[in-house]
Amino acid sequence: MTKSVHNKKYADFLSLLIGARRDAGLTQAEIANRLGRPQSYVSKYENGERRLDVIEFLEVAAAVEKDPIRIIRKLL
Repeated sequence: MTKSVHNKKYADFLSLLIGARRDAGLTQAEIANRLGRPQSYVSKYENGERRLDVIEFLEVAAAVEKDPIRIIRKLL
């Protein structure tokens, strides 16, 4: 099992998160504000510079008002 953010499955995961944000009509800055984080936090995870853990993923899903289970199902 690879821990790299540079693999196909993780790239697919990031695409789903970016798509969810865009579908919600939100900017990185708006998501960051909802998360109480700087905009660079969103930029770094969307660009694969920073890996999200499960708790952070759940926070991001809530910030874009998407069901995290649906996101995971799409990934699978």
